[in-house]
Amino acid sequence: MAIKMHQGLKQTQSLMITPQLQQAIKLLTLTHLEMTTLISQEMVENPMLEEVDGEMDAGPAEDTREEMETQEATAENFSGPELIEGSKDTFDWESYSESFNSSSSSSPNMKEATSPDDLPSYENMVSKGQSLQEHLEWQLRMESLDTDYLNFCLDLIGNIDDDGYLEVPFDEIVARSNITDRDEALGMLGLVQHLDPVGCGAQNLEECLGIQARMLEERSPLVELIIERNLKDLEKKDYAKIAKDFGVSKDKVKDAELIIMGLNPKPGRLISSEETQYVVPDIFVAEVGGEFVVQVNDEGVPRLRISNLYKSLIKSGQSDAEAKEFVQDKLRAAMWLIKSIENRQKTIYKVANSIVRTQQEFFKKGPAFLKPMILKDIANEIGMHESTVSRVTTNKFMHTPIGTFELKYFFNAGIGGKNGGIDIAGESLKLKIKEMIGNEDPKRPLSDQKISELLSTKDIVVARRTVAKYREMMGIAPSSKRKK
Repeated sequence: MAIKMHQGLKQTQSLMITPQLQQAIKLLTLTHLEMTTLISQEMVENPMLEEVDGEMDAGPAEDTREEMETQEATAENFSGPELIEGSKDTFDWESYSESFNSSSSSSPNMKEATSPDDLPSYENMVSKGQSLQEHLEWQLRMESLDTDYLNFCLDLIGNIDDDGYLEVPFDEIVARSNITDRDEALGMLGLVQHLDPVGCGAQNLEECLGIQARMLEERSPLVELIIERNLKDLEKKDYAKIAKDFGVSKDKVKDAELIIMGLNPKPGRLISSEETQYVVPDIFVAEVGGEFVVQVNDEGVPRLRISNLYKSLIKSGQSDAEAKEFVQDKLRAAMWLIKSIENRQKTIYKVANSIVRTQQEFFKKGPAFLKPMILKDIANEIGMHESTVSRVTTNKFMHTPIGTFELKYFFNAGIGGKNGGIDIAGESLKLKIKEMIGNEDPKRPLSDQKISELLSTKDIVVARRTVAKYREMMGIAPSSKRKK
């Protein structure tokens, strides 16, 4: 068969995502702080945008403004005003500039701005904390050390991780130093290990706890010996073996255990340079007259409108073609940003309001009454796609009368309903397991199987492995290690 080239026409359909739609989707996923930062940047780059001070006068034609409302910012049906897709030559810019004068704060029940005194201080937001290495070096330089010893100790400090342990073998640090006497090197290591916090620079857990035990006001030989020889047995609660090895009673072993539990296995964590991360809630839930009211946090979000200066420039028609093209492009971008912010706030309000309606018992009685709920439930209720709800709930926080929660916290698949039991949310199951373990007899702790059987008496049918999974997620030891 001969192969030849020819021209032909082919009509196909494909999905395209415009830059404006990308911006709208991006706004849905941004946190409150990220959105205010983005708006500030856009106001610098786009001269068409200006912030409204105080109350705005109503636009001359509210009906015209309502006709220009865009659909909800969902990935499936979000569309921009006609000016973005229409012809630039046929659009009536003069009529548009007269009728459009919108602000971004149209979300219902917006929270009023709080006092500046309630916000964190500027120093708390910009100051840099001292690292563990800097803290140790500051103490080390108070000692009178020769250059070789000082450099060796600084090398040791530089190889201590955030938990306080040496990341590099001690012999390797000695080999690359100018210190030839190993005993002198060990002395410098001991100096570093006794700096505050005590125990930093240890090579393993036994050494770290041993250093702290020797620094106690009342030293206990039994404590030091248990740390050195029987730490694994103590972890298994094998008091009988430890008592037999040292010829003491079980009560003395338990007293030594209490002292060891007071030591810090990760002393480096006491000094941290990590900055405090402040959570700014996107939604506030307040109880008013026995009902829970949703308020979207609009604090710090500028109220935007189209600049009067550039509107007059459009109406004058005296600018050249290049300037007019620039103004029209910026006007499209400005209007789309205003509408995207407006739709974002409305979408967040709808999702939050739906969550509050579904989880009434949670807000009244606490986390133990959290109902099973998935993204699809909220999406069906508010008439949006599941992906839109997922974007809205990403990195968003809700401040409630019982605490501040991430929106993702409220979404838990039902557990225990497949085998004839009742559905229960994962967070509620965790609390029930924790409560049962907290009330157990320390001499006869509940096994995972026993907890599963007790839950089944309350119509919560879960397997033993499910109980074990949630117990491990809470960091609770198995029954063999909880026994006292």
